[in-house]
Amino acid sequence: MKIHVVGGCGRVHALVWKLLQSMQVTALYCAPGNAGIAGEKLLNGDAVVCFPVGPADVEKQLVLAKEQKPDLVICSEEDPLGLGIVDRFQAGGFRIWGQNQRAAKFECSKAWSQWFCEQYGVPCAMGESFRSEADVLAFARRLRWQCVLKADGLALGKGAFVCHTEQEVRDAISVIRKLGPAGELIVVQELLQGRETSLHFFCDGRTAQLMPSSVDHKSIGEAGVGPNTGGMGTVSPDPHLTSEEYLDIAKAIMTPWLIGCKKEGIDFRGVLYPGVMLTAQGPKVLEFNARFGDSEAQTHLVRLETDLVEIIQASIDGNLCNLDITWKPGSSVCVVLASKGYPGDSSKEKGRMISGLNTLTQYPNLKPFHAGTTLREGNVVVNGGRVLGLTTWAETLEEARLTAYRAANEIRFGNERPIFRCDIGGPILNLR
Repeated sequence: MKIHVVGGCGRVHALVWKLLQSMQVTALYCAPGNAGIAGEKLLNGDAVVCFPVGPADVEKQLVLAKEQKPDLVICSEEDPLGLGIVDRFQAGGFRIWGQNQRAAKFECSKAWSQWFCEQYGVPCAMGESFRSEADVLAFARRLRWQCVLKADGLALGKGAFVCHTEQEVRDAISVIRKLGPAGELIVVQELLQGRETSLHFFCDGRTAQLMPSSVDHKSIGEAGVGPNTGGMGTVSPDPHLTSEEYLDIAKAIMTPWLIGCKKEGIDFRGVLYPGVMLTAQGPKVLEFNARFGDSEAQTHLVRLETDLVEIIQASIDGNLCNLDITWKPGSSVCVVLASKGYPGDSSKEKGRMISGLNTLTQYPNLKPFHAGTTLREGNVVVNGGRVLGLTTWAETLEEARLTAYRAANEIRFGNERPIFRCDIGGPILNLR
């Protein structure tokens, strides 16, 4: 089987790495890929080929597919899904895994997602959507400025702002407006109190199979300090939830969600990732994502035992109910290493040589997944904000966590230590 993978982020590297473990895969190429993906090999020893085609350039991705003639196309990046890449590829006769444009609306429009939850009884934060600044301010004032402002459209995880004062609301409006069309409509929600957790489901248009629990760490600084990012690290399973509690949370969300999708005629095939706040009144959805989280994908896929190709085929064909998906016991941890300036402008860091990667082979059960990397004259260099996701798995969370942080101390971008949080999965470690 020849596979075409769209994208080049850390989540995509994890998908490629897991796909290459399948005996069914005889060739795989990625567009655009990254330095880590370019270094992967198939079981037969053949190398993965990367083509310089951006994930959101749907038409060029389609041209590439027509040239390469893959048996299966995989897309797990929000921008091309929102642009309708699945619809375009299906119209071109390709077998593709991912959400069609209508199903991707769960992630691509926060306002529509809010409406869906309220319409079908999916527990969520109370909120409204507005286009004018005056209306945003008026509703936020009703909430005594204790609110969350979100850009309606896609913003790479940087379009949500927790506010406590009028000035913070005004500042958030200003930043959201700079996002262009994604920020023309602003969602204002009540500020929920509680603890966040992440759910992931494989979906096949009719049913959903629950993956292990996980906890993402969104802010740039320890203890939730600083602006939001695309994610600075994840642990799985969530150490604060029992299996029974997790199943109850999943049922409370997915039962009405599946009913709503059926009534709306939404054919959702792929991965659904709800971010959830656990409140005193029960679980409430903060947002829906129509793909794997990044870095949740990394922590899930290193523990997945079932052939990922089989899962994808069953998801496309609507047969997930006939598949028993199994996972390694224990815990996994991903610590994200970012370049200076992230989540703001980190462009000045591009081109810095990454050193220490060759030392990571000494650590058992560790995989460095690449995100913002590229090759320059044979060297791996920085090419983005989030650069690496050091992912480990072990019998205990503490063991996995310590391995990830020991490995993080080996890496340098140029002559400098990368940016990373020291509290992924536990108390702050004194590593700096």
